[in-house]
Amino acid sequence: MAVTRTFSIIKPDATRRNITGKVTAMLEAAGLRVVASKRIHMTKEQAEGFYGVHRERPFFNDLVAFMTSGPVVVQVLDGEDAVALNRRVMGATNPANADAGTIRKELAESIEANTVHGSDSEENAAIEIAFFFKDSEIVG
Repeated sequence: MAVTRTFSIIKPDATRRNITGKVTAMLEAAGLRVVASKRIHMTKEQAEGFYGVHRERPFFNDLVAFMTSGPVVVQVLDGEDAVALNRRVMGATNPANADAGTIRKELAESIEANTVHGSDSEENAAIEIAFFFKDSEIVG
């Protein structure tokens, strides 16, 4: 396997509870390395642009409202097959269905406030990384 990159967001429910360090520690313990990270307060325009693929879905407005409700931590992670590894560490979208030891099983509050976002493919990882980071901000 090759070292690849993926994108992660530690969501407002996690920053509100001050558990960003716990989330990052779980990512790092799994073999992912943080090569870029910044805490931001996503604007409505950023959230609408980032989640634009869901614009026609009934949950879109609630998702935008949630993602702009507080700070988030956006990160670039690298590791062996980083997208797949990050998705395993995150666990199922619904924490009730997530495996024990995953971020969502251990730390998420609900299916809506599920603590983390992660890219679902290398192609989307590249798009999502470029949405929030300049190349010069990624070091490692």
